[in-house]
Amino acid sequence: MKTKMKLDEILEQLRSTQQELEQELDKMLAEKRQQFQYSLRRGKVVFERGMQKWQRQHRTGIWQFLREARLTYILSAPVIYGMIVPLLILDLSISLYQHICFRIYGIPLVRRADYLVIDRQHLAYLNAIEKLNCVYCGYGNGLVEFIREVIARTEQYWCPIKHAQRTLDEHKRTQKFFDYGDAEAWRNKLEELRKSLEEEKS
Repeated sequence: MKTKMKLDEILEQLRSTQQELEQELDKMLAEKRQQFQYSLRRGKVVFERGMQKWQRQHRTGIWQFLREARLTYILSAPVIYGMIVPLLILDLSISLYQHICFRIYGIPLVRRADYLVIDRQHLAYLNAIEKLNCVYCGYGNGLVEFIREVIARTEQYWCPIKHAQRTLDEHKRTQKFFDYGDAEAWRNKLEELRKSLEEEKS
């Protein structure tokens, strides 16, 4: 019991620290926007006059970029870009899954726009190849974040039980899950946990 109370106390401190961290990160981002003279207008990046000209001075031309690239990088490009096919299939599959199943279960939908941020192509110091690379990486990593949240909500609804041993990077919803072996909590509190998930809509 003492261990549980101590853990709850640490988790509360962690939540508080996380909020403080988010505020500091937002403040730092605002400072960086001012330093590099850009703002967001209706979700689009807008640079102040002269900033894009300054950025273009730092751009490496495509032919120079290709000449300086390692041969192994060029040869591996089809392998890297070939991954777009499974990524698109996964994207479509997960999107269909949540639009069908989450509506049936009453689970709030995960907004793709909160996870897939594609904006590096607006940087004038990147050449066309670098922009394409950045769009691709932004899409791939954002998609994985989006999918993780969809699956985490699914797990919270259907199987919110902690594992017997911790994984390296468990998702944040795991903290709410029932202890491994706690049959009583599983039988008596599952509907309560499901309801808390449904209440996230509001």
